[in-house]
Amino acid sequence: MKTYLECIPCFLEQALRAARVTNINDSKTKRLLSEIGLLINQMPLESTPPEFGKIIYGKIRMLTGKSDPYAKLKHKNIEEALRLYPCFQKIVHNSSQPLLTAIKVAIAGNAIDFAINTDYDIEKEFDGVIKSPFAINHYKMFESHLQKADKVLYIGDNAGESVFDKILIEQLKKPTIYVVREIPVINDVTYQDTIDSGIDKVATIVSSGTDAPGLVLNTCSNEFLKIYENSNFIISKGQGNYEALSDEKKDIFFLLKAKCPVIARDLSANGGSQPEADEPLAHTSGGNVSVGDIILKGIK
Repeated sequence: MKTYLECIPCFLEQALRAARVTNINDSKTKRLLSEIGLLINQMPLESTPPEFGKIIYGKIRMLTGKSDPYAKLKHKNIEEALRLYPCFQKIVHNSSQPLLTAIKVAIAGNAIDFAINTDYDIEKEFDGVIKSPFAINHYKMFESHLQKADKVLYIGDNAGESVFDKILIEQLKKPTIYVVREIPVINDVTYQDTIDSGIDKVATIVSSGTDAPGLVLNTCSNEFLKIYENSNFIISKGQGNYEALSDEKKDIFFLLKAKCPVIARDLSANGGSQPEADEPLAHTSGGNVSVGDIILKGIK
């Protein structure tokens, strides 16, 4: 997905939020925003938002001196998610469609996103997502491809939601490789976060090698790219990974909540086929996406 003009003020807002979290003074904050403004000016709009994000968060780390500004918040999110894990796991196990319900649980966890805001209620979010229809629903395609797959490549997004990814991985019933960021960026999941959340108990953990807030392939390690190229069933969580991978031509299934108008508009334009007629958990709008909608989209 290319970068839209509406993304630019969002980049500056993210930088300001990170500055506030690290408690740097106003003088340093102004310098940070000014230098990021210059960097944005040099980047073509054809670049994906995570490519912008890689540059921006590199500058944030340099000027604030904080390698992981959101470390405490990430830890708090993981603890909160682990507290809720037994309840959500029970709901999935008691569901008439445990795999579909587990997908919704994983998407509910996608609400934990400091690039958008730090104000959320995960229990309220979970209830809303479970009761909501998908705006784009390719579940039957997902199920069919999963049955044929010998393994799953699961690209993680945020640290807190990795706890809910674990619930979905348990339902996939396939050997799974779980992909994390090489170093901390925003609240994206890293290797240590997977240990804290317990993902390492159900999946093999692999670093993508990138420090971008999304799977920007040309910044990933050669070791990871070999794994990626040899994968025929890929789950991509969250907006950042959608932004980075939406133009790929592989069997990728995007699980996310549309959190901003730009993403909603891009998903609407690239929504693929109509929702399956016999699937009650789909809108009838055929891929028109609004902010707050949940998405299960496959590349065809």
